[in-house]
Amino acid sequence: MRCLAKLWAMRIISLLSLGATLTLGQAPVEAEAKPNFIVVFCDDLGYSDIGPFGSKKNKTPHLDRMAREGMRLTDFYSTCPVCTPSRASLMTGCYPRRVNMHVDEKNLCVLFPAARKGLNPSEETVAEVLKKQGYATMCIGKWHLGDHPDFMPTSQGFDHYYGIPYSNDMNRKTVPLPLVRDLTAIEDSVQRDTTITARYTEEAVKFIKSNRKRPFFLYLPHTAVHLPLVPGERFKGTSKDGPYGDWVQEIDWSMGKLFDALKESGVDENTLVLFTSDNGSAREKQGSNLPLRGRKGRTDEGGMRVPCVVRWPGKIPAGSSSDALTSTLDLLPTLAHLSGGATGDHVIDGKNIWPILSGQSKADPREAFFYYQMDQLQAVRSGDWKLFVPLKSKKRNWGKPEGEQPLKLFNLAKDIHEDHNVASQNPDVVQKLLAHAEAARADLGDVDREGKGQRKAGWVDAPSPRLLKK
Repeated sequence: MRCLAKLWAMRIISLLSLGATLTLGQAPVEAEAKPNFIVVFCDDLGYSDIGPFGSKKNKTPHLDRMAREGMRLTDFYSTCPVCTPSRASLMTGCYPRRVNMHVDEKNLCVLFPAARKGLNPSEETVAEVLKKQGYATMCIGKWHLGDHPDFMPTSQGFDHYYGIPYSNDMNRKTVPLPLVRDLTAIEDSVQRDTTITARYTEEAVKFIKSNRKRPFFLYLPHTAVHLPLVPGERFKGTSKDGPYGDWVQEIDWSMGKLFDALKESGVDENTLVLFTSDNGSAREKQGSNLPLRGRKGRTDEGGMRVPCVVRWPGKIPAGSSSDALTSTLDLLPTLAHLSGGATGDHVIDGKNIWPILSGQSKADPREAFFYYQMDQLQAVRSGDWKLFVPLKSKKRNWGKPEGEQPLKLFNLAKDIHEDHNVASQNPDVVQKLLAHAEAARADLGDVDREGKGQRKAGWVDAPSPRLLKK
């Protein structure tokens, strides 16, 4: 009886201790919960096409609220001013040249349907890093890293895929633009589908709600706002920037649906959401990269500096902004850090920017950032200084003239539009940036040589595009 009484006493003490712990909000399960991640990657969205970055033509109330509740990264870069290379960087944390995804097999700037080249499955993607930590993973939208089964999302760490494998303008007679689920084409030629953003959003909401009890990673690379412009019917004529602006406003509507789903699922406060673009706007009459110079395809700021808003209630300071030199390169190491994962054995170029996002640091996470246009290094930035370097070849690249490019130095803090070349007044800065450029050429390569740090892309002898079975 004495032993039994002692046992009951121990149980009561244990229950009282547990009750005290729960009362203090220190339940072990809650403390160890891994955060969810949502990365929204728009296509050809300009720097100032949304309210948080100054748009006056487009109404983006959900993104405006996201910025009020989170952080704007004002000096956030894509690693290349076109589609495929920029997506390779986001997935791998590497410059496109490091993973040999800077050009296709014909030396063109992006992959086309039925490509034999793709992102090498041996590269470790952000989805694979998170999957090792028990995350549910899904890609919804534009992939554009190869349409052979070996290169598709389900071979790169994603449990499921729903979307279009390449750009919205790549509709061919031999390979129509398909809508794909996992590896199976479920619809043929959806190029003019005005419901595509709504369908992506519906899939995303389903994914969030079905995985509310486990950590998840949702990668949502929108088809919008790449040509041809196909905003949903309910959004047509609603903006001051034509069909382009209408589609931007539909993207904002989609963001609102994602936030609603997070709240309804009870995971809003445990979810980091990042919104950005793959490069600047390509449009001359619609869309805006101001106050930046240039557009998609160029290594001016307007081609590669993109809007970025990050939100995580209670973790990222509300209403904040940072001008630290950050990039899509940094997503993989940052999300790896937050999930408790590791970045693997491969060399990567990204940095963990959680100290910046959490408001603990204002320092640039890297000494230098490199502006590649396809296979050519064209500029380098360190701190506020950006130097356009002499080109190593007279070869014509999209968006740049033939011939040798003169040294051009800009102080971006004082001259964001890159109007005043101050190279002659700052020879020491020029030499410092030229040294960074030479180091990049040795490691990543340039138009006239391979880099010692480059790795092979994926390659198959026979292409295998996603086609509707009839």
